[in-house]
Amino acid sequence: MEFGWTPEQTELRERARTVAVEAIARYGRHNDSWINGYSKEFAKELSANGWIGMTWPTEFGGGGRPPIERLIVGEELIKAGAPIAAMWFADRQMGPTLIKYGRPDQQAEFLPKILSGETTWCIGMSEPDAGSDLASLKTAAVRDGDHWVINGQKIWTSFAEVADYCYLICRTSTEGPPHAGISEIIVPMDTPGIEVRPIKDMTTNRHFCEVFFTDVRVPVVNMVGTEGAAFKQTMGQLEHERGGVDRLVSNYALYLQARERADTTDLLVRQEIAALEIAYRIGRILVIRESLRQAPAGFSAATKCFCTEHEVRVADFVARVLGPEAMLWNQLTQGLCYAPGYTIMGGTSNVMRNILSERVLGLPR
Repeated sequence: MEFGWTPEQTELRERARTVAVEAIARYGRHNDSWINGYSKEFAKELSANGWIGMTWPTEFGGGGRPPIERLIVGEELIKAGAPIAAMWFADRQMGPTLIKYGRPDQQAEFLPKILSGETTWCIGMSEPDAGSDLASLKTAAVRDGDHWVINGQKIWTSFAEVADYCYLICRTSTEGPPHAGISEIIVPMDTPGIEVRPIKDMTTNRHFCEVFFTDVRVPVVNMVGTEGAAFKQTMGQLEHERGGVDRLVSNYALYLQARERADTTDLLVRQEIAALEIAYRIGRILVIRESLRQAPAGFSAATKCFCTEHEVRVADFVARVLGPEAMLWNQLTQGLCYAPGYTIMGGTSNVMRNILSERVLGLPR
């Protein structure tokens, strides 16, 4: 089978590459830019290009474009290091979730500001004692008249410090099995009772945050979907999160720098570069399958596992090429320090393998 891009897709890729270069000139290059490169200004520029909500249905203000076009644009922006984080979560997860499960009034209120790049969203999912095991979360929302009263704690909540809204996964009932009683509620981040504590990691990034909810009152109408039955909704979100191109090319810019400096007269180095190039191509095929909805349900776990483990191998290659320079602190080595996070964020590789074995392959527990 010969796989190739159409002239229109090639033109779109070149346009995205140009926009990325121009953005880096203005805002700087960012390692792992979909999660570390925050710029509200650039988000609005992406909106002006029609690159937020590209695949959303036109009746919701989206572009109605094929998923492959969003993949092309996202790949070029992330590969280059353009700062897309201010819009990425909302474009990737919140918008599609609201389109599928939100009420018309919620769609009318929240979707336009996502599409314009005006609002940033964070996802209140992981907790100190409930990281990859979402069913064990304890943050609770209790009904009090026309409000939910929320108490609990979230952690690793990227961009909570600057977000306008938190898409909160919480427990509204303790009855039944652990997966039951989970609901999704939109929480404005300026609501009284919310405390955000940024976590500065070893790379000096501080997008990770702890978020504490103390008697936070949110209108009942902010619940998205069915009360107590949101576990399936959240699993759908994770399909969007785990199978995207952001899990493949986060450190591609570092790879290019190392490849230029690598001693390609060394046959072992040439062999390693060839292996990495092949893995990039395999990863892209996996991501394309996810984008086109050709992969089996749950297979995004395998896509994430392959792609993020590849990113770790890329970081190892870059470090070996740099040699002693990898011990110095600069933007390049800052990106290398981020590598351990690839196979943890969005679910660890061990959890991904369990999901793949149980839900895709049907193996016994």
